[in-house]
Amino acid sequence: MPEAPNTPAHAPRSSVAIAFFDVDETLITVKSMFRFLEFHYRERGLPPSAYTVAAGELRDRAAAGVSRAETNREYYRLFTGRPHQELFAHGRAWFDAELARGGLLHRPAVEALRRHRREGALIALVSGSFRPCLEPVAEHLGADFVLCSEPESVGGFVTGHLERPVIGPEKGRLARELMARHSIPASRAAAYGDHASDLDLLRSVGHPVAVGDDLVLGAHVTEAGGATLPGIVRTSSRPTPER
Repeated sequence: MPEAPNTPAHAPRSSVAIAFFDVDETLITVKSMFRFLEFHYRERGLPPSAYTVAAGELRDRAAAGVSRAETNREYYRLFTGRPHQELFAHGRAWFDAELARGGLLHRPAVEALRRHRREGALIALVSGSFRPCLEPVAEHLGADFVLCSEPESVGGFVTGHLERPVIGPEKGRLARELMARHSIPASRAAAYGDHASDLDLLRSVGHPVAVGDDLVLGAHVTEAGGATLPGIVRTSSRPTPER
C-alpha cells in the first residue's frame, strides 16, 4: 500500500537507526501476560476458575492502589516452581494459537516496524511481559532485541522472584542503555507506545510515536514534534500490571 507523505500518522524514518516498540496493545491487540496465563493454566489442566481467581486478585490489588511494578512482580510469583522449558513451550503454542485465530497483530504499528526494518533500523521490543510470550513475537516480526522483565530461574525452574520489572522509567533506562551500547544518539531513535506508562520510553528518543489516544503520550508527542498512529479498539477488561 503506498504511503501518504507528510501525514502526522507517520514518524520521521529516514534518520532512524533504532526503533523501540512497546508490545501489548501497540504491536499486538491483546495483553500478552494475561492471555498467556489463561492458556498456561489450561495446558496444565487447571480449571477456568484458577485463572479467574488469579486475574481477579491482581485486578483487586491494582484497584487498591498497589503499584504496577509490584503487581508485575506478583504476576511472576504465579509461576513459582514451574519448569523454564515448559513456559517457553507454552509461550510458543500460545502465540501460534493467537496468530491462527486472527486479529493478533496491530497493523499500523506492525507496518511501521516493517518500514523501519526495510530502511535498515534495528528493532527492539520493550515490555513488562517476559520471554516466553515475547520471543515468538520478536521472531515473527524480525526484531533484533527483546528488553523485558526477566523472572529468576534456578536449576531450570522459576523461583517467582523478579528483580526489575520493565515498567515506566525502566523502559526508558533500557532503551538509553541499548542506544549507548550501539553509539546511537537519541536523535536517530524512534519509540512507539500506547499508554502513559510508556512515557519514559518515548522521552528517551528523538522520534516519539503515540499509538492511540492516550492523553499523556499525546501531549508529549505534540510538544516533541512526534507522531501518532491509530490505536486498537479495546474490548477487554482484563487487569494490566504488565505495563
